[in-house]
Amino acid sequence: MPTRRRPLRGSHGYSPRRRAKRPFALLTSWPDLDGPPRLQGFAGYKAGMTHAFVVDYRPTSTTSGQEVQVPVTVVEVPPMRVAAVRTYTRGIGGLQVSSEVWASKLEKHLERRTPVPEKGASASELEASKAKATEGLEEVRVLVYTQPDLVSGIPKKRPELMEVRVGGGTLQERLEYAYELLGKEIKITEFTTEGKMVDVAAVTKGRGFQGVRRRWGTKLLSHKNSKHRRMIGTLGTKRPNYVRPSVPQAGQVGYHQRTEFNKRILKIGEKGEEITPKGGFLHYGIVRNPYVVLHGSVPGPAKRLVRLRDPVRGGFVRLEKPPELTYISLASKQGA
Repeated sequence: MPTRRRPLRGSHGYSPRRRAKRPFALLTSWPDLDGPPRLQGFAGYKAGMTHAFVVDYRPTSTTSGQEVQVPVTVVEVPPMRVAAVRTYTRGIGGLQVSSEVWASKLEKHLERRTPVPEKGASASELEASKAKATEGLEEVRVLVYTQPDLVSGIPKKRPELMEVRVGGGTLQERLEYAYELLGKEIKITEFTTEGKMVDVAAVTKGRGFQGVRRRWGTKLLSHKNSKHRRMIGTLGTKRPNYVRPSVPQAGQVGYHQRTEFNKRILKIGEKGEEITPKGGFLHYGIVRNPYVVLHGSVPGPAKRLVRLRDPVRGGFVRLEKPPELTYISLASKQGA
């Protein structure tokens, strides 16, 4: 008889499953844009989930054009500030930083995150840096930081500092646009509008150190196995004389960076009180700043920073009409 075989248990698509280095996502790829220059990313704090009624906009869905109930995630997006402008040139090893200009006025809480220059760029230094940045210019990005002290549900003052690409237009137009934003507040409306698709990146909930069965979903061993049933049967063959990385083993579960593609923005609001359920969101509280309502779920627990980006895999569904959101549930999440 032929040898009976079983496929490997669990998905190896996200291996190695190490803990994330930071509590917020790091984005390394950005899509190209058409049109005038603008920012290609933003960030907010996950408040919680609720449900809403929306006219199904998916053309291939069996309920297309009908009013359906969908799960939605509320992300609080207070204004962010631009701390610096970075320009990149193309070198032997890839993109290399060619210049970095910091704003003259920065929030005092930013010093809790990173050392900042005592004095920002003056007008003459700014013009000199512009002239220097045009030599071999390949990429324009800005350093932006959050303002968690504006959010009632986030018990901290130290902001998160991240890099956002400036896309659209020519390289010179991107550079001028970035310098105009230097030191200013930016809102979510400068990044996207209602009805657009975005990619959502965040760090998932941490589950700690778990066994091989929970981590990979392996099968329980036979009752005839000696002493243990929730272990892996074998670590591999005699040759090669090392354990291959494809062998399921115990280790870290959760707290991994994950990116979910093509989430549609159903609503962007200015007053957070109109979206806050009775009693506030669980483990978060009341939304007091501008907010975004996303279709579906978002990685991570409440209070975790969520990064939004222009979709790198967009173009599959034509979104000709804005979303028709008819109802959002404000029922209490505290239980009966």
